[in-house]
Amino acid sequence: MATAPAPAPAPPAPVAQTGVVQRILVRGNERIEPTTVISYLPISVGETIDAAKIDAGLKALFRTDLFSDVKMDLNNGDLIVTVVENPIINRVLFEGNSSIKEDKLKDEVSVRPRGIFTRAKAQQDVGRIVELYRRSGRISATVTPQIVELPQKRVDLIFKIDEGPKSGVLRVNFLGNKAFSDNDLRDVVVTEQSHWYKFFSSYANFDPDRLEYDKEQLRKYYRNRGFYDFRVSSAVAELSPDKNGFLVTYTVDEGPEYKFGKINVDTDLKKLDKNVLLALVPFRRGDTYQDEKIEQATDALTFAAGAAGFAFVDVRPRYVADRAKGTVDVNFEVKEGPRVYVDRIDIVGNTRTLDYVIRREMNVSEGDAYNRVLVDRSKNQVRALGFFKSVDITEIPGSAPDRTGLQVKVEEQPTGELSFSAGYSSVDQLVVDLGVTERNFRGRGENVRARISVGSLRQQVDFSFTEPRFLGRNLAAGFDTYYYKYDLSQYQAYKQQTVGAGLRLNFPLSLNSTGSLRYTLRTDDVTIDPSFCDPTSLIVSVSLCDQRGSFLTSLVGYGYRLDRRNDAINPTRGFFIEFNQDFAGLGGDVKYVRTESDGGWYHGFDKTYIMSVTGSAGIVQGWGGDHVRINDRFYKGGTSFRGFQTAGIGPRDLNFASSGQADALGGKVYAIGSMELTVPTFLPEQYGIKAALFSDFGTLGSLDKFDKSKIDPTTGLTIVDPLIKDDLGLRASAGLSIFWKSPMGPIRFDLSQILKKEPYDRTETFRFSTSTRF
Repeated sequence: MATAPAPAPAPPAPVAQTGVVQRILVRGNERIEPTTVISYLPISVGETIDAAKIDAGLKALFRTDLFSDVKMDLNNGDLIVTVVENPIINRVLFEGNSSIKEDKLKDEVSVRPRGIFTRAKAQQDVGRIVELYRRSGRISATVTPQIVELPQKRVDLIFKIDEGPKSGVLRVNFLGNKAFSDNDLRDVVVTEQSHWYKFFSSYANFDPDRLEYDKEQLRKYYRNRGFYDFRVSSAVAELSPDKNGFLVTYTVDEGPEYKFGKINVDTDLKKLDKNVLLALVPFRRGDTYQDEKIEQATDALTFAAGAAGFAFVDVRPRYVADRAKGTVDVNFEVKEGPRVYVDRIDIVGNTRTLDYVIRREMNVSEGDAYNRVLVDRSKNQVRALGFFKSVDITEIPGSAPDRTGLQVKVEEQPTGELSFSAGYSSVDQLVVDLGVTERNFRGRGENVRARISVGSLRQQVDFSFTEPRFLGRNLAAGFDTYYYKYDLSQYQAYKQQTVGAGLRLNFPLSLNSTGSLRYTLRTDDVTIDPSFCDPTSLIVSVSLCDQRGSFLTSLVGYGYRLDRRNDAINPTRGFFIEFNQDFAGLGGDVKYVRTESDGGWYHGFDKTYIMSVTGSAGIVQGWGGDHVRINDRFYKGGTSFRGFQTAGIGPRDLNFASSGQADALGGKVYAIGSMELTVPTFLPEQYGIKAALFSDFGTLGSLDKFDKSKIDPTTGLTIVDPLIKDDLGLRASAGLSIFWKSPMGPIRFDLSQILKKEPYDRTETFRFSTSTRF
């Protein structure tokens, strides 16, 4: 029979006896050994006890939570301890829950099967369950704990739940607002009005704790738009007369609008130039007052002082508001702060990645002087690993006033990837690719890829390994082995098999720049159907037929990269530049020099609108009398130039276009740029959908004269083939990219419109790619 647990009895008054304890006897125990009970007592045989010691013994036994009642009595030297054991929990059950799953309720409560049952713990868990329902919008939910007694001092604990109706928000009102409309302010607060179509939103349910957060959001909104005196007079939630929801009303006092007045920077630090510091302040006199500009200025001045060598700096803005003039004077005081040293560094949240992988990215160590610049830089370097969804470094109290600890809190994210991509072209062609990668092998930061890729264009088997700290130094070393088989017969009328291996080494040159060295040895076998090159029934160009054969390539190269982006994963400020050059001819059969460069610039207008301008260019030239072979040229399109098929732009052989064969010949020179602007989707953030407008533009071409020649059948002379098109004409496309963090993994859709092309280019209007992470 289920019964509600009775109130916890108060400890009995201690027995008013004194004497010497000769024996300790335990009675009433069923599961717990007498020696265990005696071990909890602060009393031993031979000791003289009184009321105070007996009271201390009672409290010690009650603190164990093993007993529901305890009595102690001294009788002729025998200390008799009578106990009533708390029962063991057999099962924890929930009844009446429909809106919250049982698994979530089990995670919320502290009691567990095979644990000790106490009335206090049951009541604490009642509060936790009620709070969970309140946060989900059911503020009238009630929970009643009941127990079912079982044999052998066991009980089933049942939480009977009456969820009650869902408490929605019928209306969000604002009083006192003149500068901004109610609709404007409703977009600021997180509390939303309940509507039938907001079944995915958790903010359309009433939560009283959310009101305080809304007040702070309103304060930030107004003070970032010039209203220095703004305050929220009250935030009231009233239950509607029919009790089907709440009416939330915010009363605001806007005050007048202010602008920045005098701006000054004061410092006694000799190495800092006041004029230079003042130039770093991101606002000027007459600008609309904004709190966030003050925060940006404080961060910029702190960063500048840290970069100048001041590890301990204190930047404090002082405000003087002139209500008559409607201005706020701001004076930044830059002083050397108290000396603080890093006491310890704690790493939390890394359930898979080993500690040392994170610590080696830190620019500060235990015992170093605290420097905010280095801490921020460390945060960006840990984020740049790509192993974590979020990285946060916070200060925690140290062992002394001049000591501070750093807590590096990370949230792991999947680093393995099972990728799948497909493209749908304008001629109904589907291109599919699969692959598997692990970027954090065994939690050691090692990058391992063992891939078997099968697609309509490529069959690939490769293995690569990268050790990011080779020999314990800041050197990234790795090797690659691979076998590629490209069937490009529908694009370039040839097939290619490649077997090769390579070694590579990356190393830092400065704080923001890295260098690289690499060596590759591979053999390429280019085959064309013999019937295509039959002189009596030639189907492809003569220059293409001349590319047949097997060749060994020995390639040595180097690279340089300068990266000044504020974030390696999601940059909103800064730029990067990369340069790479490879030399073929150190042994082998092929001789050429290939040079490529990439760059990008990023600017975030706010967290929604982020502009990026990226570009790449390359040139490859033969030397020592060699021509650039078809498989060593550049091919662009598909993912590298949206709106065009794979190898969709550049030189093309149209001699056999009437039979459907128009081979892409690749180019020796290319230049491609891209502009992209992220735009809002006006969908809830939890949907994980983002969008960007883009425009790609560029060109590809410049074949060797040999590759554009043919033999005139009437004269036998070599002439330029007019049907081999090689125009460095401008190509351009524009469109929309949609990014979706779906349950199966990130998905990207590209919808493109061609703005400029050559008649022989091949286009596509839609492409999507996806990957599943693990």
